[in-house]
Amino acid sequence: MAKTLKRTAAFTTLAKALMAGARGGPSISTRIAAIPRMMKATTKGQYDGGMRLAMMAAATAYVLSPVDVVPEMFLFVFGLADDAVMVAWLAGAVLAETERFLEWERQRDNVVVV
Repeated sequence: MAKTLKRTAAFTTLAKALMAGARGGPSISTRIAAIPRMMKATTKGQYDGGMRLAMMAAATAYVLSPVDVVPEMFLFVFGLADDAVMVAWLAGAVLAETERFLEWERQRDNVVVV
């Protein structure tokens, strides 16, 4: 059941992202390619995504952490539910932040310096 919840959340987020690309939004490949540029612009201080990137890194570390296996061994579904929520939040955060970053890049590229 818990694996089904995790898969459902992941597939729902993926479907939304794919549909966004089909409706004129950025595609998945465009978003993935933007992540290294977003990290570079943030470390240079050009883009204001520092806290959001830190939160996404913390969420990734939480999901991948072997310490998180302990609650899953004893709480089963409830132990996996926190991972499902975190994965869903992380996927949504990555999608939202990459879209925001791509818009920031477009605005920055449109600025005319006189």
